[in-house]
Amino acid sequence: MATVNLDAEPRTDAGKGFARKLRSQGQIPAVIYGHGREPQPLSLNARDLDKLLEHIVAESTVIEVKIGDDTSKTLIREIQRHPYRRQILHVDFQALVAGEKVIVNVPIVLMGIPEGVRLGGGVLDQTLRELEIKVDPSDIPNHVEVDVTHLLVGGSLHVSDISVPAGVEVLDDPEGSVCVCAAPRAVIEAVAAPEAVEGEAGAAAAEPEVIGRGKEDEDAADSDDAPKKGGGDSKK
Repeated sequence: MATVNLDAEPRTDAGKGFARKLRSQGQIPAVIYGHGREPQPLSLNARDLDKLLEHIVAESTVIEVKIGDDTSKTLIREIQRHPYRRQILHVDFQALVAGEKVIVNVPIVLMGIPEGVRLGGGVLDQTLRELEIKVDPSDIPNHVEVDVTHLLVGGSLHVSDISVPAGVEVLDDPEGSVCVCAAPRAVIEAVAAPEAVEGEAGAAAAEPEVIGRGKEDEDAADSDDAPKKGGGDSKK
């Protein structure tokens, strides 16, 4: 379980105007809630928060928020961001209590190189990158690993194939796809080639009709209905 520290200051004022004033001073409004406690308004240093978020997975990292002499273990539950600026507007923390399970998403890390890639020229495609789990805060894993070395071309792994530590409950659909070793592009094109050849043959078969129509047009141009070369001198 990854744990980091973050300093915060208590605040008593609230409202949009006060929040804007905080942000102009390099502070971010925040709140801690949960486990029967009254929501506690806070302010965070914007630079400290930005640096922290660059190095952690926010959704699954336990953050020990220090407020004066008190420290609370928390998880970030929501980060409100500006629609188009790179600016955090507000952060919600959930207080954690040992023995009280929480729901978090942890990264899925694929381990190894599939046989289908190494020997068959296949391509590994990861279709699920996070796993939703229910777990005690003290047992939150940094990530879950999935061994893909045995995958052949056309093979796939599902959520039910993931091994998780004891005490971790997986909430995702067991039949959900995690990754697949797809066939090489050249093979896919080779399978599709007969249709392409058939299409080209069909086009070639139609070609004589086009030529035939062109000859009929030429014959029509040489008929009595068409102007004849030198026809302008016929009265002479």
